[in-house]
Amino acid sequence: GPRARARGRGADEAVPRHDSSYGTFAGEFYDLRYLSEEGYPFPTAPPVDPFAKIKVEDCGKTKGCFRYGKPGCNAETCDYFLSYRMIGADVEFELSADTDGWVAVGFSSDKKMGGDDVMACVHDDNGRVRIQHFYNVGQWAKEIQRNPARDEEGVFENNRVTCRFKRPVNVPRDETIVDLHLSWYYLFAWGPAIQGSITRHDIDSPPASERVVSIYKYEDIFMPSAAYQTFSSPFCLLLIVALTFYLLMGTP
Repeated sequence: GPRARARGRGADEAVPRHDSSYGTFAGEFYDLRYLSEEGYPFPTAPPVDPFAKIKVEDCGKTKGCFRYGKPGCNAETCDYFLSYRMIGADVEFELSADTDGWVAVGFSSDKKMGGDDVMACVHDDNGRVRIQHFYNVGQWAKEIQRNPARDEEGVFENNRVTCRFKRPVNVPRDETIVDLHLSWYYLFAWGPAIQGSITRHDIDSPPASERVVSIYKYEDIFMPSAAYQTFSSPFCLLLIVALTFYLLMGTP
């Protein structure tokens, strides 16, 4: 009777109907695929922190710096840039160079390539910048598996390889790793890489520090690149003086 029909209508209304539309199917698939059993979205990986910009205003104050390139250049415009500072029992290095391959610093006893402890930041084919340890055997850089670097980070932007890492001041005695509490000449180099492997540096005679460097002394040292050295050498200055004197005095 009517009562039975009412019960029938109530039962029908209590049972949810399946909509066969694509939108409903996609919504159900999303619920099953992206929601946990409790109905909350699965957690996603946190965003990667961006590479903190190198602060050149700290050079000579709270860290030592070397700049090679155009006068007035900074970490983003120098051909080569390096900074160092003490942090506890570690030394933090920052390197940057105008290259799409690698940038490195070597610790040498004689300003010449050979028998040097080298730290390099290498841009690989996957877009990553890896910190690697090398030892110069003559003119050849041999990769060393024992890598003293820690807290490594690097980036390739605007056709520049830039990196930051720490390494301990004191290390167990090893021919390929020097103690940084001692003073060393610093060798500066950069160049191309092929499939993540370093190749010969960009210039035939890479720059080096004029004297040994102490990690306990912070200086801001600028070295002009070849394009800006024409009139800075003593020989060129002497030549200019001689020509000026000749023009002023005239010929006998």
